[in-house]
Amino acid sequence: MVRPMNWSLRRTETKAAGPVLIVVMDGVGVGPDNAGNAVRLARTPTLDRLQAEAPYLTLKAHGTAVGLPSDDDMGNSEVGHNALGAGRVFDQGAKLVNAALAEGRLFAGDAWQALTGRARSSGGALHFIGLLSDGNVHSHIDHLVQMIDRAAEEGVKRLFVHPLLDGRDVPETSALTYVEALEACLARHHGREGRTFRIASGGGRMKVTMDRYEADWDMVALGWKTHVLGEGRRFPSCKLAVETLRDEQPGIIDQDLPAFVIGDADGPAGPIRDGDSVIFFNFRGDRAIEISRAFEQEDFTAFERGPRPDVLYAGMMEYDGDYHIPSRYLVRPPAIDHTMGEYLVKNGARIFACSETQKFGHVTYFWNGNRGGMFDETREEYLEVPSDRLPFEQRPWMQAAQITDATITALASGRFDLLRINYANGDMVGHTGHREAAVLAVQTVDLCLARVLAAVKKAGGVALVTADHGNADEMYMWDKKAKDFKRNPAGGYEAKTSHTLNPVPFHLYDPAARFGLRADLAGPGLANVAATALELLGFEAPEGYAPSLLAPR
Repeated sequence: MVRPMNWSLRRTETKAAGPVLIVVMDGVGVGPDNAGNAVRLARTPTLDRLQAEAPYLTLKAHGTAVGLPSDDDMGNSEVGHNALGAGRVFDQGAKLVNAALAEGRLFAGDAWQALTGRARSSGGALHFIGLLSDGNVHSHIDHLVQMIDRAAEEGVKRLFVHPLLDGRDVPETSALTYVEALEACLARHHGREGRTFRIASGGGRMKVTMDRYEADWDMVALGWKTHVLGEGRRFPSCKLAVETLRDEQPGIIDQDLPAFVIGDADGPAGPIRDGDSVIFFNFRGDRAIEISRAFEQEDFTAFERGPRPDVLYAGMMEYDGDYHIPSRYLVRPPAIDHTMGEYLVKNGARIFACSETQKFGHVTYFWNGNRGGMFDETREEYLEVPSDRLPFEQRPWMQAAQITDATITALASGRFDLLRINYANGDMVGHTGHREAAVLAVQTVDLCLARVLAAVKKAGGVALVTADHGNADEMYMWDKKAKDFKRNPAGGYEAKTSHTLNPVPFHLYDPAARFGLRADLAGPGLANVAATALELLGFEAPEGYAPSLLAPR
């Protein structure tokens, strides 16, 4: 007989008088004081005041501190919010895929065997769609290369790759480095033993296929048209496509490159047809769910996809564990359980979560351990503020004011014990590579933070102000050897659009001055935030949680 789980948390004497607010300033890290740091360049009187007057420390938000393979791996919003909500560190996507490949489990699995088996038996093709880089946030080119080599070894005769170009988690115009590496891999097999191994289509990740949170289904519709139907502007090679598109739009970066199809006068090289197998090789889920739905859902209505080809489809991982999207996957995702949110509602607490579309899933789905929906609809309220559909550098303030308004209303209502919000500005604008826009983004967050902290004080509460990873703290590429910023062909500084390896701030805003922060913990990270919030709410953290950062004053 299985005993029911004991969800009861022990009460403690440590408790804030009012609600606890967790503010995630997405992409606002603690970086070097130089001309590339938009956080330092911004006018931030609120953060400056917190730094001077409130308890403060920094948290690790990358590498092994958030479950990634090594400390050379930058953090990201997905793993950062997993750690914030779970209070523990779980092995994450890249690490799980690395192990599955190294141990041979991926290739021995039923999904891989079914996919390659169908391609062999039907005479169809095996297709790979995904982000082509070594950014290790959504995918890694090494995983793709290993799967291509194994497919050839197992007798697959026709294989096509549909790369989505990065320039966001890696240098902004580095696409050809990865395209050339992929072409070299395909060339090892193409033409041998009757094989056809080619690139078939592609485009920039922020223009084609990789939408998230249903912010812009047109991106996915364009991906379907490009990858599946083989419709679009045609080029003889991926390299020529990238070079031509760059020449036509000087200054364009990889993530914004238009869609393209590889082919000739006879037609596209590799559209997706009945009898084919398709692998979406990203391991991160947020930008993989929508295209997976397009391939698998019978009652799909998000766009007119036309006749759906009869294909066997799989993701690198299961991207949504509640809705089981996709139904077939190569590597089992981390089983994140016993999250802070579930404990709280089972102990009578009331929760408010809010962000705009671009980060709404992070304060809900990822915070709750990759779980959709609510734990208890009577005790939780989730509010999504629709994001702009314009380029973020054109509106760096994004929806921060609306998030602030909603949070102030929620605090004033007295209905919630824990509130968690995400300001997306530092991350989404940081990814554009526009330093001045990133400065405005950080200033926007600071201005909104002043308003929301005033509401926390009025409610008698406490706020924990932190971030999930760095981004706006390094807006230019650094040359370690030259000890200076890298230069672009025009002579200016080369923009950096990826996340950073820097720690993130952790401010304890406690107007009653009852609490301080511990100085005895070695290298605290994002996972410590959950126990800290629980303690402020009067609960002892469950066994296995990273310890609270609180110390009595």
